[in-house]
Parts: sequence; C-alpha cells; structure tokens
Amino acid sequence: MVTRQRPATRLAAAGAPPRLLDRHLLGITPMAVVLLDEPGRVTRWNPAAEDVFGAPYDAVAGRPLRTLLRLPQEHRSAFEFGDRRLRHVWTGVCLVSRLDDGAVREIAWWVYPLTGPGDARGLAVAADAQRIKEHGHGLALGDVLITPPPPAPLTATSGVRILRVEPTLVQSSTVDSALLRRRLAELLPPDLDHREIGDQVLARGYPAVNVSVTVRLPFAGHRDTAPRLGGVRPTATATYDPPPQQALEHQAAQERLDFLNHVGARLADTLDPVQTADALCDALVPSFADFAGVQLLESIVTGQELPPAEADASPSVVRVAMRYDEEEGHWDDLVPLGEVIRMPSRTPLADDLTTGQSVNVPRVSERVCRRISSRVGGRDLRPLLRGRALLITPLIARGKILGTILLLRRRDRPPFGEREVAVAEELGRRAAVCVDNGRLYRREARVAEQLQHSMLPDAPPDVAGARICYRYVPADEAVRVGGDWFDAIPLPGGRLALVVGDVMGHGLTSAAIMGQLRTAVRTLAPQDLPPDQLLRQLDDLARRLGDECLATCVYAVYDPVARRCEIANAGHLPPVLVSPAGESWLLEVPPGAPIGVGGVPFETVGFDVEDGSQFVVCTDGLVERRGRPLDVGLTALRDFLSGPPRPLEDVCETLIEGFGTAGRYDDDIALLAVRFEGIPKEDVFSWNLTAAPAVVRETRRLARQALKTWGLPALVPTVELLVSELVTNAIVHGAGDLGLRLIRANSLLCEVRDDGYDLPHLRRAETTDENGRGLQLVSALAEHWGTQRTPTGKVVWFEHPL
Repeated sequence: MVTRQRPATRLAAAGAPPRLLDRHLLGITPMAVVLLDEPGRVTRWNPAAEDVFGAPYDAVAGRPLRTLLRLPQEHRSAFEFGDRRLRHVWTGVCLVSRLDDGAVREIAWWVYPLTGPGDARGLAVAADAQRIKEHGHGLALGDVLITPPPPAPLTATSGVRILRVEPTLVQSSTVDSALLRRRLAELLPPDLDHREIGDQVLARGYPAVNVSVTVRLPFAGHRDTAPRLGGVRPTATATYDPPPQQALEHQAAQERLDFLNHVGARLADTLDPVQTADALCDALVPSFADFAGVQLLESIVTGQELPPAEADASPSVVRVAMRYDEEEGHWDDLVPLGEVIRMPSRTPLADDLTTGQSVNVPRVSERVCRRISSRVGGRDLRPLLRGRALLITPLIARGKILGTILLLRRRDRPPFGEREVAVAEELGRRAAVCVDNGRLYRREARVAEQLQHSMLPDAPPDVAGARICYRYVPADEAVRVGGDWFDAIPLPGGRLALVVGDVMGHGLTSAAIMGQLRTAVRTLAPQDLPPDQLLRQLDDLARRLGDECLATCVYAVYDPVARRCEIANAGHLPPVLVSPAGESWLLEVPPGAPIGVGGVPFETVGFDVEDGSQFVVCTDGLVERRGRPLDVGLTALRDFLSGPPRPLEDVCETLIEGFGTAGRYDDDIALLAVRFEGIPKEDVFSWNLTAAPAVVRETRRLARQALKTWGLPALVPTVELLVSELVTNAIVHGAGDLGLRLIRANSLLCEVRDDGYDLPHLRRAETTDENGRGLQLVSALAEHWGTQRTPTGKVVWFEHPL
C-alpha cells in the first residue's frame, strides 16, 4: 500500500507519493484481497481477509460479497461486474460488520474490474481504516521494512494523531512499477496469473491512502556542525524569490476552491444525514478549525416532518457529529454526542438557527461564555469557549434551516476572516443539500415501505395441514415497492387459498394496482368460488379499473382433508410441485390470458397431492434473465427444487439469495412455498343424515362421542348446543338431506351441510319472537362462524377453541 501522508494544515489534495533518502516511502498494513466472479460471488479470499472480516474462506466461498458483508445499498453495484456494472476502479470507505462477532469496522476499499480468462471478474482490496486511524501503519523504504504496523493503539504521548484515512490510487509512473508489482504479488493467492492481474491493476492505479496526520515535532536550531546521516549530502540551497502578491492571492483562492471541491465530494457519498455531518466535521478539523460540531434539528434525526418556521421559537437540536484537534475524549463529557439541546432565544446558537445568518465572534469573552453556559445544557462551557474564535454557520437547504455548524479556533490561531466565513457558508450550503436529500430519501423510503407493508401479509397464517413460507424482493431498492404480490388465505372447511400475482410495470403505480387486486382476491376467496370463476371476477374488476390494469395471476385452493388441490392460471408462470420422494415437475395448467385482457376463458385443473409435497410458485423476476429463454429459467428452478425435501425457510432464502444470479435481480420477486401435510384421518368425523326432527338428538350424540374420542369432554355442553342449533336450522329452513362433519385442527371445526341455497343470516329477535335466536347463540358462543355456497347447496360452519 502506498501512503500519501500530508500535514493537516494543507487544504488541497496531496500530490505524488513521498520519497525519503531517494527511495519511495510505502505504508504497511494488512490488506485483504477478495476475487469475485461476474455476479460478485467470492472465489478467492486471502488470509488477511479472514483477519479483517472474521471468517475463513470455506465459510464465504460462493456467496455474494455485498450481501455477505451487508454493504450499504448505495455501494453494492461496485461489487458486480456484468455488462451494465462497474467499468472503472471504485474507491471508498464504508462501515462493515465482522462475520464472527458483529463488531462494526470502518473499511477502506479498492475495487477493480478484471478481464481475461478464468472466472475472476473483480478484485476487491480492503484495509481496516479504523485500525489505521487508531494504531497507525507501518513504513517501508522500497523493499526495506522500517517499522511494522503497530500492535497497540497510538497514545497521546506518541505525539502523532491520524485524523483521516481516505483510499485513493497512485499511478505506477510515479512509483517504481517493479516494486509495486512485487508488493501486489505478495497479496494474491499463489495459483493466480500475477502478471495479468498486475498489469490490469497498475494500468488503473495502485491502492494508496491519503492520511491526514498531526505531529508534535520538536525543532532544533540549524548548525553546520550538526551530525548528518552517512551517505546523504545536503543539496545546494537555491535562491528564493518571493512570488508577487497577485500570485499569492490566486494560489490562496485555488486552495480554497480545491478544499471546497474535496469536501463537497466527500459529502455527496452518502444519503445518511448523520454520516454527512460526520464527514463534514472530519474534513474541517484540523485544517480549518480546531473544533467542529454539527447540530441537526431533532425532527431530522428522529425521522419526523420539519416543524413550521417560527422566528421566536426555541428549536431543539441534536449534536450528531463532533471532531477536535486535542487528546481523544477530551471534550466528550462536556459536549456529548447525541445530546438534545433546547436552543434558548437571544443566544448566538439560537440566532444562527432563527435568522439564517452566520455568527462570527473573533474572541469569546467571559460574559458570552457564562451566558451560553447558563442557557445551553446547564454545563460550564467556559473551558471550551473562552478566548477562542467562534463561527456558527447555518445549514440551509431549499429555504429551510436544518441545523448549524459550530467551529472554534484556539488562541494561537487567527480568528475567522471574511473569506473563511464565506468558505464555511458555502460548505454549509453544500452539506445542507446533502442532509436534506438524505432526509427526503428516508421519508420517501419510509412511506414506500409502509405502503408495501400494508399491502402484503406480515407473517404466514398458521393453518392446519400446511406450512407456508414467502418472500418479497423489490427490484428497485430506492423505491422498495412493486406490483408483485402473494397471499395465503384460510378458507372454511380448513382449506387454504394460495395466490401469486404480478402487475405489469414497477413502482408506486403498480403497487397501487396490486393493492386493489389483492383486496379483491381476499374479498372473493371466502365466497368459495372455483378458481376459474374467481379469476373471471378479478378480470372484470381489472377492466373496470382501466386499460393500464394488467396482471398475471395464479390461484389455487388446497383441501387438507381430501388432499386435493384445484388451480387456475391467468397468464402466470406454472407452479412447481415436488413430491416427498424429491421428484419435481412443472404443473400443466392452461395458461389463460392476463387479468385485464378480457374475452379469454379460464380453466380449473384439479390434482391429488401426497402429504409432504412442496408447492412453489414465483413471479418471473426469479427466473427471467436477459438473453436467456424463460423455459431455461423454469427448468433450472425445477432442477434446483428436486431432491430430498428441505426446510421451506432454507428453500426460500437460497432461491432469493443465490439462485443462478447471486441475489441480483432486474425485476420484482414474489415467492410462495407451501408444504402440504394434510389433516390426519383420525381427526375427521363425517356423517350423512336424514332431514327429520328426530335427527337432532342423534347429532348431539355423535358430536358428544367424537369429542370424547378426542379427549375433549370439556367442550361437550357448548358444542352439543351449537350443533343442535345448526342442524335444526338446516331441517327447518334448508332442503334435502343433511351432512355433519367435525374436524380437529388448530381449533374445532363443525360443518352442517344441506341442499338449500338460501343462506342464513344473523337478525335481531324481539322479546316476543319465538324464532331467530339460534344464530345469536352461535355468534355468542363460537369463536368464528359463517356460511358458504357449494355446487349442491350450502354449508353453515363454526369454530370453537380447543
């Protein structure tokens, strides 16, 4: 690693790498090297990567690096190397959680795209930037090691403090190419083509680090008799002509412009307001000030809407970032991070927030110190403020004040001049725009996430005879909503309705249409319509909603007692059925036309299922790829699901995380997986009865006998009463013969069937009425009750807790 060290007082970026004794000075630190294939999966992982990230190669091989390390969403595309992905070297710093203990570390990255033979398409080089800042780095002169990386953290007595570590690149033309090639070969696994990879790395730039350092360096007067290092001769002293005043002013202006550009580029690297504030403080200390703190409005930090602007209000702010050029932890107790501050009126801190004007105090007097201390936090701030230069600049974006920047300089530095105030205000404007962009992004992401959350089911329903698992992944991480949906709806009789759909398009419009269609399906499903009739009803609704309402959909109903499934399709992908023996096949369901097209009939297909079978249905985002036929993706899905049964959670996670694409998808994905387990035959009693008054007594006896068989004698009085009420209603108001069925599942289910089509309904019974109280008893004593039509009549049912 080449280290470009620069003193903290320089504003512009550093130039060429340093030289000492006519040799190149190199920084030494552990460098993790990870080779990635085109989708970004790990193919090589050197020992230093195990130390940096906390996991051996065997535990990470073949896994996508971006999801393995949970990299920030805005940086994930840098670790993918397809045709539309990274074409240049990406450098940056982000927070990464170690894989062993979860500790969060600040990691510096250099990510190179690679070409050539083999499966390696990317080279990711990483260093622990946090360790470099805390411990320092080793040094080498060319191939000669001067000092290894320090094992212990730097202390205040060392006289050295590293303020910032920023990854960058250095061209091999400025450093001995042979030296860099040797260093690179030491990092790569021995079985690779070092020359080919080395040529590509050196052509794009060798990993380097800009290190901002403060050093307390004792000085001695110059004497010709002072001892000199052997073999090193002083160079002749050149004459020096001071540049003209105009050149000095031009140079100062250029340095200010370079400083603004450098800091602005760092601020634009994140959409997190707190990280933006942290980067701003990091850039200002110590080059611009000795102390920097950023306070943001409390509503920004908590994710609430901005309060209305009131000139006489005392706003609440939160100190979110702070840097100072003194001993570590020196001011942490006096001005702690995360503190909520109520800004009192008529103080410099509040004036800046309410007026939008910068406050510049050349030297803070004792009186001002006491005034601020008495009104802000109740702490004695005089040690921090007294005698220092104070500059408070507002963060203003789109006409709204979002917070303030507080800057201090010690007595040995000049106060802030007009040009420096202008620089601070310009930085405040740039930082405010970044903070406001992050605030707006978080608000829209939160709204979109809440919208999607309200439209999709939370946890799978707990139903008897089936186990359910599902996943949803939006294609656009920024929008986080889409038109794909899924649902599992419990139906009367212990049956289960399964639906997966895909609205044409993406984003909020598709999500809104999806919400309407999902609500319609949940409304139609309890009516116990055959799958083809339900899709016909859904198609009629979609056409009434408008021409843009188009969607594919598959709807299935599983009966765990009969162990049979009925399914109809509206232009959707066919489901995959996996037998208990591991054999898989695509269900042959007539495809139909998408919902909203109209004029095309749908068809219901039924088939028997064995206990232990798995049923998997998804949207096309999981299997469809550019340049690959859809049939190939479906075949790959079927082949993947073949084999011994696996837990549904593992199946869904593996499909979403790495099925064929290492978790990179161009379309929304809805995935529904169900294991059919059936209800044991000993948990079902069913009788066919003659519709006669005497049968009421018989049904009470049958129900009592079934409950005692199941070991539920405590339910006998209530269930006997409810059964007799439903049977009596069927005899009096129904038609034809009767059927009685009791099912023991998650609750006790009782069904009474007859051939009449008139559905009973709950009505109010007056005091003198002789009828009308049967369903009132059922409604009062049962947990749930309802009615449904069948092809031959109707069923009235109730559920009672076990």
